Amino acid sequence: MSNISFDLISIFPDYFSPLKLSLIGKAEESGLVSINIHDLRDQASGVHKSVDDTPYGGGAGMVMSPEPWGKAIDQVLATSNAESHDLIILTPAGQKLTQQLASELALSEHLIFACGRYEGIDYRVTQYYENQQNVRVREVSIGDYVLGGGEVATLVIMEAVIRLIPGVLGNPESLVEESHSMPEEIVEYPNFTKPASWRGLDVPEILLSGNHALIKAWRFEQAKARTAKLDRQTGE
Repeated sequence: MSNISFDLISIFPDYFSPLKLSLIGKAEESGLVSINIHDLRDQASGVHKSVDDTPYGGGAGMVMSPEPWGKAIDQVLATSNAESHDLIILTPAGQKLTQQLASELALSEHLIFACGRYEGIDYRVTQYYENQQNVRVREVSIGDYVLGGGEVATLVIMEAVIRLIPGVLGNPESLVEESHSMPEEIVEYPNFTKPASWRGLDVPEILLSGNHALIKAWRFEQAKARTAKLDRQTGE
C-alpha cells in the first residue's frame, strides 16, 4: 500500500485544520498519507520573527525572505526518508493545476508545499532547490486570480491529489467518469437521485429505463452539450 508524505510550510499553520476532515482525514488515519505542518516563523530570527522585507528595485508590498524558507525546507528534507521530493511553490505565475498535473503529483513520494504570502517568496529559493539533487521544483497556480496566500491553493491541490491515491475513495470507479477525466476533454454529465420528481422537475425517463447502453449514450451526449454551453460562457 502506497504512502505519500506531505510537508506543509506556512506562517499560518492553523489554516490546515480542515485536513483532519472527510477523505483526507480518513486517508491519514488509515496510513495512506502522512501530513506534517510546519510554522515558517520557527525558522525566523529576531524578536518579531520577521519573514519578509522590502523588495529590491522598489514596488508595493513585501517579499518573503529566502533564509527562513531555506532553513525550513532543509529541515524537512533532512528528516524525510523519501528518495525523491517535489517542492511545490504556490504562485500566480506557476503552472496551472489540471487533472493531469494532479495525477502526476499523486505518483510522488514526498510533496513539500511552500505557502508564500505578500508579494511571494524570494525567487532565489526556487533557483536554489532547482539545483539540488533529488528535488523537483514545481511552481503551481490554481487559477487566474489572486489569493491572500498559498494555503488555500495547497488545500485545493491536496484534495485533488489525495483522492487519486489507491484506497482513498470507497469506489474507485467514480474517478473514471468525473469531469476532466472524461474523453475528448469534456465535463461530466448531470447526475440525479431520488425522489424521481422534485418541485415539478422529473428525472429524465431514460435513467429509469434500466437500459445501460442507452443511458451511457445519453450521458455522453449530455456531457458534450454541457461542455459546449461552458465553452460559450467562457468564450472558448
